[in-house]
Amino acid sequence: MSPRRLNRIGLVIVDLQNDFLSPEGAYARGNTISSEAVLLPARVAPVAEAVKKRHGMVAASLFTLWPDTEGQPMISPHLLARRPFLCSGDFAPGSWGQANVDAIAPWVDVSVCKVAYSAFFNTQLDWVLRRAGVDTVVVCGIVTNGGVASTVRDAHMRDYHTVVLSDGCATFSDTAHQAALADMASVADVMTCAQFLETL
Repeated sequence: MSPRRLNRIGLVIVDLQNDFLSPEGAYARGNTISSEAVLLPARVAPVAEAVKKRHGMVAASLFTLWPDTEGQPMISPHLLARRPFLCSGDFAPGSWGQANVDAIAPWVDVSVCKVAYSAFFNTQLDWVLRRAGVDTVVVCGIVTNGGVASTVRDAHMRDYHTVVLSDGCATFSDTAHQAALADMASVADVMTCAQFLETL
């Protein structure tokens, strides 16, 4: 990775939110927390700090369940079928559950609300990154074969130089995690958090 390509870095943290990771969150209530995912904030925080020290931008996507006119969360049918425990108040805009976990919150410059897998889909992420002069997007978060993979491919399609932090993302099985990393290697540089920090 050349120094020129690291001049303007944007770290995109996908969905490291209380409702996904906290013992008091919605996914814990539904017994659906990934044991690997809960380790991510401690790994990602030093990367976010290092990016900030290089005057890069740290952006976070927040999966959001917007309420309908009666206050009930508008949940995509495919998600509700997989996560029937989701209910009113979960991932609600402005709520504790929707918020970034404490370990990464101090480093986040901007958070965007998202309703689907990709942090770019129907959000202002691309506009913010381009206005900040970012040309290299470094992606981490959850899940590797969902939000992370979709965000990486969308970044690639937008002509960002794209990096995936292999131990900065996680999913529900190592097989799925490794398969997703192998697939993303066709459009992004895949490296560990430590390897990325060395490039800085």
